[in-house]
Amino acid sequence: MTRAPVSQTPHRIALLFNANKVYDREIIAGIGHYLRSTRVAWDLFLEEDFRCRLAGIERFDGDGIIADFDDPAVADALRGCPLPVVAVGSSFEDAGQYPADVPYIATDNRKLVSLAWTHLIGAGLPNLAMYSLPVAQENRWAQERELAFQAIAREEGLQAPIYRGQATSASAWNQHIEQLSAWLHSLPKPVGVIAVTDARARHLLQACLIHGIAVPEQVAIIGIDNDPLTRTLTRIPLSSVIQGTEEMGKTAAHLLHQMLRGARFPGQRILVPPVGINVLESTRHEPLSSPHVMRARHFIRQYACQGIKTEQVADYVGVSRSSLEEYFRRELQCTVHQEILRHKLDAAKAMLASRDASSAEVAIRCGFTSLQYMYAVFRRELGCTPREYQDSVANASGGRLST
Repeated sequence: MTRAPVSQTPHRIALLFNANKVYDREIIAGIGHYLRSTRVAWDLFLEEDFRCRLAGIERFDGDGIIADFDDPAVADALRGCPLPVVAVGSSFEDAGQYPADVPYIATDNRKLVSLAWTHLIGAGLPNLAMYSLPVAQENRWAQERELAFQAIAREEGLQAPIYRGQATSASAWNQHIEQLSAWLHSLPKPVGVIAVTDARARHLLQACLIHGIAVPEQVAIIGIDNDPLTRTLTRIPLSSVIQGTEEMGKTAAHLLHQMLRGARFPGQRILVPPVGINVLESTRHEPLSSPHVMRARHFIRQYACQGIKTEQVADYVGVSRSSLEEYFRRELQCTVHQEILRHKLDAAKAMLASRDASSAEVAIRCGFTSLQYMYAVFRRELGCTPREYQDSVANASGGRLST
């Protein structure tokens, strides 16, 4: 006779994160992946509006806590906590900054910045800079990325300036963008700029678009986080370093699981490297000698999917159509129309690969005059239909595309 399995009483675990941020959300996702891949039974507490609140946390009647120690208030609130605690946060140049009494899972800031630096240098950019955040306790992780940037610059023998700018606020937004654009204008060109987050990268891009600074020919921009929301808010797709956040969450969950069974890891530190880079238009730098071609491509990147014509590009650049065509033939060995079409085709391929819309919607949103015309372009340029392209991408990724 088969005996029924004994039911397991779930451990009550608090997750102290601000899950309105992509970094925190992906750590939580990593914790979830660990729970699904094991037989661990946890009853998770997470604020329903995803904000981290500490009031009463000392009275939490639970078994363990995983918390974001980048927030100084969280670290202070859990100091001396009798429950098993696993900390997650930024790496530190000074080892004395790590908490001594709890295990700590850190994103490796040196490797994050090094990966972005190497990517920009590899794109042929001789000048580099960083856009950071104002100094504040809650921004310690940003200052750690500055330290990593400065260390790499010293090793490479380069002068690489850092600009912190202002904290965002509606009342000072216009002033903030003007100051940021003044800093960008002061940099030697071409320049690659590493932003400490995708949100700061978006500010850079906005300043460039407002003031006509060509991206990426004059200023190439790379962020950190690979935030999909930020990508939807920019006309030029932003490159970004992909942090190992899900791995951090899995590791934190594994350590807490062991601690709930009696293990102790006081002062243990685990640094998690980045996954890689999502390389998009903002860092696809191609050295060009013609300022007219740089200006034209800057315009095309923003408006190709809005159905612009060669005449509109020439008007924006301020030269005749025939002169612009000659510049394009000389620099890029293609026509202005072909460059516009390439951007529309790239946008259509990205949308089809993500399965965000039907073929008809893709045609409209990417500026094709009709679905039939988009089919004709796909057949001529890629030798397949949009649906066949979508299926080939799905097969290549093992069918794991989102639907």
